[in-house]
Amino acid sequence: MPQGHDILVIDNFATGKREVVPALPGLHLVEGSIADRDLVAKAFADFAPTHLVHSAASYKDPANWREDIATNVEGTANLIEFARTAGIRRIINFQTVLCYGRPESTPIAVEHPLRPFTSYGISKVAGEQYLAMSGLPFVSLRLANVAGPRLAIGPIPTFYKRLKAGQACFCTAAYRDFLDMSDFVAAVDIAMGDGAPTGIFNVSSGTGHSIKDVYDLVRSHLQLPADPDVKVVPVGEDDVPSVVPDPTRTREILGWKARVSFQETIRRQLSWYDAHGVTDVYSHLAAPKG
Repeated sequence: MPQGHDILVIDNFATGKREVVPALPGLHLVEGSIADRDLVAKAFADFAPTHLVHSAASYKDPANWREDIATNVEGTANLIEFARTAGIRRIINFQTVLCYGRPESTPIAVEHPLRPFTSYGISKVAGEQYLAMSGLPFVSLRLANVAGPRLAIGPIPTFYKRLKAGQACFCTAAYRDFLDMSDFVAAVDIAMGDGAPTGIFNVSSGTGHSIKDVYDLVRSHLQLPADPDVKVVPVGEDDVPSVVPDPTRTREILGWKARVSFQETIRRQLSWYDAHGVTDVYSHLAAPKG
């Protein structure tokens, strides 16, 4: 909800749904891509924003490098160009923790070297680094797996959709950090404050859980019997065994920490699917071979 603010949304609905941007007072929609420089220029000129939230990302086709570059790199450059002209007071950037690549250890400190190896990760790192050299006041939030309304990527919607349809599942031998939407929004609220610190922060619980843990919770929620023999396969060449960001610096500097437990985070997500269902499921990973 706009909550008294005027908000302009630019969205090409490549992965989103039009109904996510309802007709509300103070909420304006421009349909298109941030890769379109002229569209971005007009949006800034017409709307004259004071704050920018950069949540656009191309990730749905891991083989489509050009689209990833267009949105995640060129699109970010367009936003920076016109943010300078507009005198933007603060930019909030959402970054993938795939920026770290295959980490040396977990939890992953925010100072860990950046070693992305997928098109999505590489292009998102490039965009973040352009922000860092822009001279603009920015906060980049490196996000754990955020769960909330309309989640359409990752193991939670995948397991829910397949198990509801009576289809078989397998788990990868991966560990991930899951974050409830309410905790994510709380971090964004802090970062949006004009007097808040700038810089780069991990937004995570700092605790990893296996993909099988997620699978077990989905089965339990759907009142299906336990499946201790579910196939657990090694992570693919384009995936990372363990992605658990360390939020210590975020707690110390922003005063934020995750408050919703892993089990409650998954439960809330599954309850949302009960009410609204699962439609599309996307992935930044290539389809398994064979």
